[in-house]
Amino acid sequence: MSAKLEENALTLAPPPLARSSGGPRIGLALGAGGARGFAQIPVIEAFDELGIKPAAIAGSSMGAILGAGMAAGMTGGEIRDYTVETIGHRANVANRLWNLGPSTMRDALGGFKLGQFNLERILRAFLPKEIPGDFAGLAIPFKVIATDYYGQCEVVCETGDLYEALAASAAIPALFMPIQRDGRLMIDGGIFNPVPYDHLSDVADIVVGVDVIGGPDSAGSYVPNRIDSLFGATQLLMQANIALKMKLKQPDIFLRPDVNAFRVLDFLKARQIIEANEVLKDQFKRELELRIEDFIRR
Repeated sequence: MSAKLEENALTLAPPPLARSSGGPRIGLALGAGGARGFAQIPVIEAFDELGIKPAAIAGSSMGAILGAGMAAGMTGGEIRDYTVETIGHRANVANRLWNLGPSTMRDALGGFKLGQFNLERILRAFLPKEIPGDFAGLAIPFKVIATDYYGQCEVVCETGDLYEALAASAAIPALFMPIQRDGRLMIDGGIFNPVPYDHLSDVADIVVGVDVIGGPDSAGSYVPNRIDSLFGATQLLMQANIALKMKLKQPDIFLRPDVNAFRVLDFLKARQIIEANEVLKDQFKRELELRIEDFIRR
């Protein structure tokens, strides 16, 4: 690997994070999964209900987008409301796309064909004003995972243009255009690291990982179309990646919301995806409280 790629693949260790009232530092890793990623919102709400703020957050793809809201200081309830009102309504989606700015939506989006959509422009049109333009404006240390396409490695973004980093992390192949960042061509961070909990072990005492990849959902008789087949195969590869990571090192808490009933592109079903995973919130709160009590007793 060249010195330039090694530089991109490595991150500088941040300074030690202070514990709150002698309690443990909690690290939260939010995962990739397209629209399925909305199932992670109840987990964010659980932190608010417990009165806990993560010491650090890491995210891939949709997990990076949700993590940016949390790192900016938004509550889980605010993220839920904004998601449902903005993404969950077809008319609101169409209106925001129409108002992107240039004379035609074709110019703004980069085209109307799969693989040509300009995700950075879309994110700037859709994400809430609370999310700053630069990492320096965030309230919580935040790591965004992207994949260097030609470098064949993951890249951890922690400084600079936040929207560019989020677009790079969420640039699903065959759907969005790759993103140029620091002279490199970036695609979906979930390709290399779907649940980036491994980037939090050095800055947190308790690490939480959330896996929303899921997999193809059928009794076996349905023949998927080309898009479903592509996404389904990618999900299987990501699950194999996670299985290997789990053998090497596991987070302290690993959550798998029930997402198989929803498709990767079911963004208009945001409300249903969130509500289908409400039960996860109390389960997670109990497990986190037990972990914190155990840490304090040590």
